[in-house]
Amino acid sequence: MIGSVGGSKGEELMQKAKDTAQVAGEAIVKRISLAGEIDTLDRTKVGYGQGVIKDDKNRPVGATDFNARYGNFDAFALKENEEKTIYLTFDQGYENGYTEKILDTLREKNVKATFFVVGDYVKRNEELVRRMIDEGHTIGNHSMSHYSMPTLSLAQCQDEITSLHDYVRDKFQYEMTLFRPPMGEFSEWSLGVTKECGYETMLWSFAYYDWVTDDQPEPSQALDKLVSAAHDGAVYLLHSVSSTNAQILGDFIDEMREKGYKFG
Repeated sequence: MIGSVGGSKGEELMQKAKDTAQVAGEAIVKRISLAGEIDTLDRTKVGYGQGVIKDDKNRPVGATDFNARYGNFDAFALKENEEKTIYLTFDQGYENGYTEKILDTLREKNVKATFFVVGDYVKRNEELVRRMIDEGHTIGNHSMSHYSMPTLSLAQCQDEITSLHDYVRDKFQYEMTLFRPPMGEFSEWSLGVTKECGYETMLWSFAYYDWVTDDQPEPSQALDKLVSAAHDGAVYLLHSVSSTNAQILGDFIDEMREKGYKFG
């Protein structure tokens, strides 16, 4: 007990206990305040897409508009002021046998990526997730069950984020900080809930039709599409179920480096 510890050590422990109680109290007040603010936010569901219109820097206007409108929710679709930098992200809905090859290529090229995982993927592919972490990649939260976030109740929305967060933390001793809403569907309200849970929302500024496994894009055409879309601070959304992506990834990295790009 604190009372049994004499002198300065006892005073130090008593002060630490007071500080802990104060921080806990402040956290509760903050949560109540945030909950009140969230109740006022628009719950209209928005389906995100970067669009085809580009600005004079080859950046999709849909992505720059998203940043301008929703940046106060710690949400972004591309990285501002990141000259000649590309961020590779992969959505891991289920395993189709290509993630290992993608990881091999990233290791060979010394490139780091972000892998957005859902609950079922993590539980079924522990070794792959462990490898992602061990090789220095970022693990992102794509929700426990892949539901449309703006359609859920507050408790459900929070649980979709925090239950996966807790599972990954407890299983892998890894703290996730990035969230990608399933299907790119969000509302001001769901972005607010995500921020309250301690997450940034990361969408994308490039995506293409790569997720249908029996209708894969032709590799050379896909590579041209990826290369021509490059822009400062680009966030590429790729699906690891794609045989085409696994095939062209190394060539894409090489070609972008030849053009002066780096990978963040």
